Amino acid sequence: MNILLKPIVTEKMMAQSESMNRFGFIVEKTANKIEIKKAVEDMYGVTVDAVNTMRYGGKTKSRFTKGGVQLGKTNSYKKAIVTLVDGDTIDFYSNI
Repeated sequence: MNILLKPIVTEKMMAQSESMNRFGFIVEKTANKIEIKKAVEDMYGVTVDAVNTMRYGGKTKSRFTKGGVQLGKTNSYKKAIVTLVDGDTIDFYSNI
């Protein structure tokens, strides 16, 4: 099972990575903090200090079209914020 689905690369996460050495990931919904810590350490070869997780539920959305009201729902997901020890860093752009 792949625990880390994709990294979060936004302006806010880049600012946190530079100032507080934190990196964000979208993770599998069933993964716990211990599994996330092990997956990050194995994949990037760094030492994890702390893991914070949060779950986001999907929102219902509607839009008005010529054919009537279209209803839908956004996906729910789980996000993990990983704090690394001082001196370690993750470079998401090294494989480009």
